[in-house]
Amino acid sequence: MHEQLIHVLLTMLDLGGTFVFAVSGAVAAVRHRLDIFGIMVLAFAAGNAGGITRDVLIGAVPPAAIANWTYVGVSILAGFIVFFWDPVVTRLDHKVQWFDAVGLAFFAVAGAEKALVHGLNPLMAALLGMLTGIGGGMLRDVLVREIPVVLRADLYALAALAGAAVVVTAHPLHVSPWVSTVVGGLLCFALRYGAIRHGWHLPTAKPPRGG
Repeated sequence: MHEQLIHVLLTMLDLGGTFVFAVSGAVAAVRHRLDIFGIMVLAFAAGNAGGITRDVLIGAVPPAAIANWTYVGVSILAGFIVFFWDPVVTRLDHKVQWFDAVGLAFFAVAGAEKALVHGLNPLMAALLGMLTGIGGGMLRDVLVREIPVVLRADLYALAALAGAAVVVTAHPLHVSPWVSTVVGGLLCFALRYGAIRHGWHLPTAKPPRGG
């Protein structure tokens, strides 16, 4: 019964993250004036790259995004929503960033929890949660020829790592995965919220004077 509940939790987090990241990919595609096929490709890439990478690394093959048609369907649905209702979606300020922040929170905790289920040690599970969170956004940005947000100065990978760390820390304490994923996801989103709204960022290198 416990394993079934964990499976349901992971599926909900995965599909939620897939949908939100797919929306962010589709919005980025619209912003770069891609056609409907390009929108669908970017929606799928953004929505599933992190999860596919995670599943391959932990040996959960074939990856859920490929083995289960629901992931493709969710990605296509997100793409169509943005394509047909773009004026509604794009009213949001920093639209890609906000969808990206929600997707990051979903995938960071889902990646960490799934890694723990497959027997990874806590450190590797936290790192894999971070990788799951940042993968979709990185591929989305690369495909539209932008510097991936994870390489910029604001809190992104660190936010994902913090959320994943909550999950792996709660595991040996026997805290319910439902509780730890909610708390971890909220922490991850809160850090991204601060970065987007208040400019929280890591220190950046300063160019040499006179250079």
